[in-house]
Amino acid sequence: MKEKWMMASDGPWEEMKPRITTALESGFDCVVARQEDVERIRRLGDIRIGSFGTERGGEDILIVGRGGEGDGSVPLPEDLGASLDISLARAADGVVAGYVEIRGKRYEEFAVELGKSVDYLVVVGTDWKVIPLENMIAGLQGAKVKIISGVKTAEEAEVDFATLEKGADGILLDTSDLSEIKRVQKLAEKAGMARLDLSIARITTVRPVGMGDRVCVDTCTMMRPGEGMLVGSQSKAAFLVQSESEESSYVAARPFRVNAGAVHAYVKVGEKTRYLSELKAGDEVTIVDAEGGTKTAVVGRVKIEKRPLMLIEAEVDGEKISTLLQNAETIKLVGKGGGPKAVTDLQPGDEVLVHFEGKARHFGMSIEESILER
Repeated sequence: MKEKWMMASDGPWEEMKPRITTALESGFDCVVARQEDVERIRRLGDIRIGSFGTERGGEDILIVGRGGEGDGSVPLPEDLGASLDISLARAADGVVAGYVEIRGKRYEEFAVELGKSVDYLVVVGTDWKVIPLENMIAGLQGAKVKIISGVKTAEEAEVDFATLEKGADGILLDTSDLSEIKRVQKLAEKAGMARLDLSIARITTVRPVGMGDRVCVDTCTMMRPGEGMLVGSQSKAAFLVQSESEESSYVAARPFRVNAGAVHAYVKVGEKTRYLSELKAGDEVTIVDAEGGTKTAVVGRVKIEKRPLMLIEAEVDGEKISTLLQNAETIKLVGKGGGPKAVTDLQPGDEVLVHFEGKARHFGMSIEESILER
């Protein structure tokens, strides 16, 4: 996920407070504020705080560069490596960020040098957009620094997130428009989404198999039709099981819920898999849509109950895959075109979306090994 920072250091507390509270509500990662406001912010909520200065106060991230070479207050030295800001950054304890206003090519070069000595590099400017950011990303390849790009609008944030595919690691938003803060959060979530390749599997078998323990996962995220979780009996293949985001004749829609399958099944969580039976409140799971877009959701509750189960087998790339789901019309897979297919209506020959890796997994991690799962 791209990091979101909020600028709240350039005005009186009463003007900055609405920015800070909106940033907190929008899931921002850091607030850049004056050192004298740090304790006030801590009382508002749990968020990292960055402050400009030459000595560390109570902030989490010390930001050097303002009032120095970074903003032009002090001329850049002939030898950029001899910069006072770089010396301050190297001497400081804890997490350090460097701040540079890009006023020309020399400042761009200075930003790259400073970036080699800090944990974060905050770069801002007025008459530049993509090209300098591209150069800095390229110049700092291999360095552990994260680049935070200064923006004033959601449109600028969208460009910076996408630069050179990798994009900036985050943005520092400087605006008094509270609605813009909300827009940036939505863009950041979208920009941080990984994509999974989904394949089409053809159903071969659908039959009831009796009672078993099934897992219902309630998340803290509302899902749309076509979104759900990847679940399967084999670690290398998973069916896209849709959330209960549609009304039925029996129950109201519960778009936060995925009735995910039997306790033995695997569920996709980031780059790994976990057993459904292991999930608990506070864990993270991966939500996937019909285009392969992903996002992370927090588990709010897991219910394990005895229910009638149905075996579903399918074929993809010449291999047989399977899963067991509750035998109920509210349980749906996602079809080839993104539409729902209730398990009670499934027939051999129907096509559904699956994620197929073709690799086995050991303790949830993908490996090159011969493992036969039936």
